[in-house]
Amino acid sequence: MSLLTLVWNYLKARPLNTAINILLLSLGIAVITILLLFSQQLEKKITENAKGIDLVVGAKGSPLQIILCNIFHIDFPTGNIKLFEAERIAKNRLVKKAIPLALGDSYNTYRIIGTNRAYADLYHGELATGAWWDKDLQVTLGANVAALTKLKPGDHFASAHGLTEGGHAHEEHQYVVVGILKPSNSVLDNVILTNVESVWTVHEEHGEEDEHEEHAEEAPVRDSTFVPSPLIPSVAKGDSTKEITAMLLQYRSPMGAIQLPRIVNAQSSLQAASPAFETARLFSILGVGVDILMGFAYVLIVISGLSIFIALYNSLKERRYDLAIMRSMGATRTKVFISILLEGGFLTLAGSVLGLLAGHGAVMLLAGMAEQAQRTGISGLVFYPQEWIILVGSLLLGLVCAVIPAVQAYRTDISKVLAGH
Repeated sequence: MSLLTLVWNYLKARPLNTAINILLLSLGIAVITILLLFSQQLEKKITENAKGIDLVVGAKGSPLQIILCNIFHIDFPTGNIKLFEAERIAKNRLVKKAIPLALGDSYNTYRIIGTNRAYADLYHGELATGAWWDKDLQVTLGANVAALTKLKPGDHFASAHGLTEGGHAHEEHQYVVVGILKPSNSVLDNVILTNVESVWTVHEEHGEEDEHEEHAEEAPVRDSTFVPSPLIPSVAKGDSTKEITAMLLQYRSPMGAIQLPRIVNAQSSLQAASPAFETARLFSILGVGVDILMGFAYVLIVISGLSIFIALYNSLKERRYDLAIMRSMGATRTKVFISILLEGGFLTLAGSVLGLLAGHGAVMLLAGMAEQAQRTGISGLVFYPQEWIILVGSLLLGLVCAVIPAVQAYRTDISKVLAGH
């Protein structure tokens, strides 16, 4: 009989103890796997979504809220800023590119963003079908928005105020879908893009709406003194009546990181928020919760290791006579020693594999059932090198737990055991 067959028969003879030890270890491994998948993928997506944006300029308030709202689109705006103030920052010699954002409405909790094509270019947005928005109240949908709302080019819909369902609907102004983007695995997948003028149109007062409708067919009359805004060419530069939500900036040189935030915060009514600094804060906040759950998982693993040690130690007492018989039939001390180590290794290997599979399965199940998880694009089919470390570490744990029982089996005096039986 081979050693593997022998070990398997020993474990099969104690099904309850074997199952409990494997289950206890697998629970700890599953928790660690789930946390690893979520934290690694979230960190990657947060970093990628903030890539290419050096500074966000918005209304006074929480810098973290400005970042969450205007980059990740998971919070509410701190307020609006005057267009002419934003223009003054955009013209600064330290600014290479400025992208306006006008927020406020959503459709089925998917945010509608008034901006320009430069925003889509940040995330390498490409059309899957249809066209880019070109006129007021035309929209281009992100891939997830189109898939989950079932909207297609030619469809009309009314936006709702805010980010939650049930907000006041702007039925008087219907958006029309003109295009759908390819999946980009970024925030672009979960937003609805239009021009800034569309957001202004939807939020005009009724009197202004009527006037807009009366003159909709008339071509705009511009005299020779008209100077277009550097952010929104359709309006006059310095227009004091227009507002946007925020502005995304890219620096012209590294000097911008030193000077521009101070200029914005000290010399205007606006506030500058650095994505690099605020995302680092966000990681530290999330890290506290992850560390607590990781600690809980490690406690489970340690408990499972003690359980395996106790099971092997107690089984050794019960099997002293069996081991003595094995020795008398020609089994060497080394073979007995290895058989005990194999038991510990098998228990931890089974628990580790089961835990890894359970962790990936749980993430896949959550991603399939929860819409918010679908929006983040988190997948259970992603594997990381750290999982090999988990597997090897668990095997070492099993071997360490089996060392003392294996040493005792190695030192067993077969003559005393057989004589006393």
